Amino acid sequence: MKELRAKAQALEATCWIGKNGLTDSAVGEIKKMLKKRKLVKVKLLRSYCEGKDKKKIAAEIASRTGSTLVQQIGNVVVVWKR
Repeated sequence: MKELRAKAQALEATCWIGKNGLTDSAVGEIKKMLKKRKLVKVKLLRSYCEGKDKKKIAAEIASRTGSTLVQQIGNVVVVWKR
């Protein structure tokens, strides 16, 4: 897991979750990226996260995409799939 976190630091965010939240199209896009890259960094819009538990959002992203949550720091979530 440490190796994945180290790799994630160099990554740019490749997907953004906006005001509409975690829609089916956003989940599909993350799944496509996971197939190509295996490690994906997702950035959450601040207005979407306000008043919500970011850890629950990160866990939902991982479960809906069938991936493993590597880390969640602030508004940034990193997921990985073998």
